[in-house]
Amino acid sequence: MRTCSFFSLLCLLLLFSRADALFGYIVGRCQFTSSDDLVYLAQVYFNKVFLGQYNSTLGKYTGYTEKAKEITDGFNKNHKMLEQEKKNYNKCKTYIPLILDLFSQTAVEPSVTLRSVEAAGSKHPGMLICSVYKFFPKQIRVTWLRNGKEVTSDVTSTEEMANGNWLYQIHSHLEYTPRLGETITCKVEHASLMEPQLHEWVPKPASERNKIAVGTAGLLLGLVIFIAGLIYYKKNTSGRMLVPTS
Repeated sequence: MRTCSFFSLLCLLLLFSRADALFGYIVGRCQFTSSDDLVYLAQVYFNKVFLGQYNSTLGKYTGYTEKAKEITDGFNKNHKMLEQEKKNYNKCKTYIPLILDLFSQTAVEPSVTLRSVEAAGSKHPGMLICSVYKFFPKQIRVTWLRNGKEVTSDVTSTEEMANGNWLYQIHSHLEYTPRLGETITCKVEHASLMEPQLHEWVPKPASERNKIAVGTAGLLLGLVIFIAGLIYYKKNTSGRMLVPTS
């Protein structure tokens, strides 16, 4: 793609500048969500200043400094330059199906864990954490459903975080007050999935929680009895002396 078609003179100036000269660069961008939703941009920066750009949506150049405005006004009257930018736009459109196909082949399906923790300093007694690991590409959507309806309040999420191996992770938190008979679901939408993943939170039944509580209490009681027996044994043996028999 010939990005130097925009601000051509500036391109030549930068290519043949001395090592201690000011720094500038031109970026060609193809921004798209599909083959039918595409914007082509040719953007020029000089010494960290954004001077101007060609925008395919507008079909013209736009300058953002006084001098750049003078130059872009002339470029917009140059039919050859505008035609070249249209060709660059069509090149972007040609490459989009290839890029989308590449992403569909390399997409990595996420793994999801759902757990409950105590919500410290919150008006709600509990918090659910939906952790999504090892997915690619980066774009993902994690939402919460309560009885099938999306929850928007008391929800916080981290940004997508890189694992360092081209994969990403994200964590979403829902503060909530348990209600009898309700269903809470973590919904994950990603390019690697044919349909959204639904992970339902299933709290442990009261009978199981009671068993755990009884088991814990029994363990503590047994430990107390053991320690008390050990102390009693030491007290009763500390004053005795073994006498050898003849």
